[in-house]
Amino acid sequence: MRRVSTFLQLNTIFISIIIEALPFVLIGVFISGLIQMFVTEQMIAKIVPKNRVLAVLYGALIGALFPSCECGIIPIVHRLLKKGVPLHVAIPFMLTGPIINPIVLFSTFIAFGNNWQMVWYRAGFAILIAFVIGIILSFQYKGKGTQLLDEDEHNHHHEHPKTLWQKFVGTLNHAVEEFFSVGKYLIIGAFIAASMQIFVKTSVLMELGQTKATSSLVMMALAFILSLCSEADAFIAASFRGTFSTSSLVAFLLIGPMVDIKNLLMLYHTFKKKFIAVLILYIVVLVFISSMLV
Repeated sequence: MRRVSTFLQLNTIFISIIIEALPFVLIGVFISGLIQMFVTEQMIAKIVPKNRVLAVLYGALIGALFPSCECGIIPIVHRLLKKGVPLHVAIPFMLTGPIINPIVLFSTFIAFGNNWQMVWYRAGFAILIAFVIGIILSFQYKGKGTQLLDEDEHNHHHEHPKTLWQKFVGTLNHAVEEFFSVGKYLIIGAFIAASMQIFVKTSVLMELGQTKATSSLVMMALAFILSLCSEADAFIAASFRGTFSTSSLVAFLLIGPMVDIKNLLMLYHTFKKKFIAVLILYIVVLVFISSMLV
């Protein structure tokens, strides 16, 4: 009987994660298809600033225009990189997009009782972290390619369909291909995240978070395990207000949209493993430092 109950809980959490993420994955792959069909390399070159600092800042701030969660934004970043967007522009966009878009900021505002403090902490530190990482990447990977697994394809220029109808059909075809490509990683990640929620007790994590530093680390680990969509994670964070400090809640709200179980697998499908390891290291260190400043 206990096994049946555990299985039902696992099934419920797994399905809820899929349902929560699926709409944004669909939006992401459709936008990816639009970029493939309607955006040329020449257009990208005109939009992205030439100055290194301005380019990174541009990447960090433009995420405010995209209503996407961390799963949906990865296909968009993948396509932008293949179109020639520099790594130090695309990665800050990937990190801030799921955090500073209006939907997420509004949900954070509501979750914390119409209080702007957590909204400013979340948006401000997200932009700062993305900016610092972008600057570092601009020097570390200068002239080293896009770091995509299939970056060789970047050098192949495909002829774009001429008519609007052909472009629309091409967008749908690309979106379908992208969806099935990343969808399997979403499913695997959702299952792992659901399993972790069932078998890793929150009470154990709470016992570990006795100091400011350890509580931030615990909440970062919890955000990674729960793998919530950024549109909903603020409500979960708010439920811990009586147990964890503000600094640890900030860490929770920052790390989850940047890296969790489900989008980690999607990153492995998109980027080289060594680059992912470096990126995660930067994210974890900077999120932890940011939370200590609160």
